[in-house]
Amino acid sequence: MMIAVLDEYYPELASIWNELTRKTPREIMLKAAFPEEILRFTKAELIEIIKEASNGTQGKKLAEKMIKTSETSIGVREGQRAAKMKLHRLISELKFHEESLEAIEKELKEAMEKTELSEILESMPGIGTTISTGFCAEIGDISKYSDWKQLRRLAGLNLVEDSSGKHVSKTKISKRGRPHLRHIIYLAGKTCMRVNHEMREYYRYLRERPKNPLRGKQALIAVGLKVMRIMFYMAKNQEKYDPNKALGEVRKQQIESLKSA
Repeated sequence: MMIAVLDEYYPELASIWNELTRKTPREIMLKAAFPEEILRFTKAELIEIIKEASNGTQGKKLAEKMIKTSETSIGVREGQRAAKMKLHRLISELKFHEESLEAIEKELKEAMEKTELSEILESMPGIGTTISTGFCAEIGDISKYSDWKQLRRLAGLNLVEDSSGKHVSKTKISKRGRPHLRHIIYLAGKTCMRVNHEMREYYRYLRERPKNPLRGKQALIAVGLKVMRIMFYMAKNQEKYDPNKALGEVRKQQIESLKSA
């Protein structure tokens, strides 16, 4: 909603910041959001506003960009007062939700520390408080499971035959499980693919292997399942993440052979 307002009244701002909802742009917009406002300030005043909002990390260069784009802006001129009020409200709401989320994450972290699983699960690069607490909340007591495939069925990510009457087609994911756990697994795959070296290599292998390469989302789900399997054994055996054990020798050889092909 913030971006929608800015696209109408100051569309050029998107060329200055990749993420308009970050803290520094928001703090600046509270004082100077639209071209007419920006041009009311002197260059020195705008530099001070920017320095204060960014804790001194930005200043003159950004001020010059804002002045230049403001002078040639094609943004709407009418109704700026109401738009500014709306923008301020949206910024306040976003800040409130961020603070609320921060407080919730703090409570979740404290709860996880009591279970003694936090340090174990979060030793895996890519696994933070949100994923580890969500995972534990969904599966409950890890001791009641004897195999990681039980968690896969719990999430509804086990494969079933897609058939109707006499017609039998390919297998598909059942989705007869907990949707939130499926989301946690997908999120784990997506995060670990970015920051975990072993999972990134696994993702690339799944996407690029000559036989049955997976599409993007399919590969992320497969990575998520791999992460879930690792988390299961880490929790079950009370062992921290070991990158040397993450993929197994066979998978490592397959990845290396793909690289050298």
